[in-house]
Amino acid sequence: MRALRFSLSLILAALATATFGQVTGDPEHGQQVWKKCAICHMMGPDARHRVGPVLNNIMSARAGGKTDYRYSKAMTAAGQDGLHWTEDTLDGFLQAPKSMVPRTKMSFRGLKSAGDRADVIAYIGLFSGGAMAAQIDDGFAVSADILAIEGDLEYGEYLSSECTTCHQADGNDDGIPAIVGWETEDFVTAMHAYKEKHRDHPVMQMITGRLANDEIAALAAYFKGLGD
Repeated sequence: MRALRFSLSLILAALATATFGQVTGDPEHGQQVWKKCAICHMMGPDARHRVGPVLNNIMSARAGGKTDYRYSKAMTAAGQDGLHWTEDTLDGFLQAPKSMVPRTKMSFRGLKSAGDRADVIAYIGLFSGGAMAAQIDDGFAVSADILAIEGDLEYGEYLSSECTTCHQADGNDDGIPAIVGWETEDFVTAMHAYKEKHRDHPVMQMITGRLANDEIAALAAYFKGLGD
């Protein structure tokens, strides 16, 4: 059991830094690029609106959609006209904000480097756990019976004890991506994608192959609960 618990930190690190959907950036470098964004924005469980809005869970979200933040009329109108934040639209906006959304109140001139944009988008994606996890594998689905398993929070906490020596339970990253707050269905689906060898990663396939369905459910429930 100790070997299993030790291996879980590797699982969760891989989940947090894997390539989801079309995101191919390096979130570790993206964290450094994020410092330019952090002057105005925050992410994480204790984030609050500053000059700019909180950027938690923005992947797939409508632009200007946070009801407790006062956006510019231009950004609100862009969202009403159908603008949603995806890897592509974020890339365009971060390259030249005022070209994409004229009269936005965002004063940042943009990131010229395509690599920097990809990396910071990958980092932002780590704080949109549900949206990113849902993209992990097109066409892959977990059975209703597995999704119906109710995770034991206490057991999940026990299994995660070695993981949280690296991944902070309060949602801060400190150089290691946050993993709290994922929707349980997304977390379970991601784990089973490796377990059933739908995703090609030999180490992850081996590690998740050791986990029983109830253990995966317990971990999903525990880490989801930390983000509530």
